[in-house]
Amino acid sequence: MNLETVKKNLSTKLDPTPNFTTKNKLASVLIIIYDNEPKILMTVKPKTMSFHGGEVSFPGGKMNENDPNLLFTALRETKEEINLDIKSEQVIGQLSPVTTLNSGFRITPFLSVLDELPSLSPNSEVESILKIPLGSFLETLDNDTNPEHQSIQEMHTFQFQDKIVWGASARMLKQIDDVLSKNHIF
Repeated sequence: MNLETVKKNLSTKLDPTPNFTTKNKLASVLIIIYDNEPKILMTVKPKTMSFHGGEVSFPGGKMNENDPNLLFTALRETKEEINLDIKSEQVIGQLSPVTTLNSGFRITPFLSVLDELPSLSPNSEVESILKIPLGSFLETLDNDTNPEHQSIQEMHTFQFQDKIVWGASARMLKQIDDVLSKNHIF
């Protein structure tokens, strides 16, 4: 698996228009894949955060009233959280929205594929930044057996070192896995 193949297979039409008919709060994230040996960037939230504390997630957050669309939200939040300035032209696609079970957010995931990452500096919303080898990470896909997470049928987990990725982030990763597996990328 190389970066160009990943980019080709994950490129989609963008539709950052917010769906205001949903009862959920709107949010978006930026999924960043980079490097010749593709890696995916994720963050760990501080345990002290009221929403999603201690969880592994993608940079992103809630849409503000001044944000013109969800892509703007994802780019703004990525800049705020890890000081990574991604331009909209660097966004190659998006995945289907997912809904969080405990906080009621409808999250639209956008994708950016970069040759390399500049130096990153996390803000107070990020405890640490994870740079995860994509292929071996996707191979850790498993069903989420935690009974507290079983309120919807499609629950998965992924594992990196001592971190378990579950919930909305895992459902986004499962979409990536489905596309790459369907096209026999790994």
